[in-house]
Amino acid sequence: MSEATILWGLLFGSIGFGFFLYGKRQRVIVPLLCGLALMVYPYFVSGTLWLLVIGIALMAVPYFLRF
Repeated sequence: MSEATILWGLLFGSIGFGFFLYGKRQRVIVPLLCGLALMVYPYFVSGTLWLLVIGIALMAVPYFLRF
């Protein structure tokens, strides 16, 4: 595990926490689930490139799916 992986995981986890809080307070399911996924997935992904790709995709989902 490199320093870049740790820092990207911390960044995406922090953004995920923001999404999670927003979804919980506004009672919107898509940001809530994406936030939860953003907080958890860095524990299971070891490559920096995949960490970036999955993180950016999860951050984009709430902007395209509105329920």
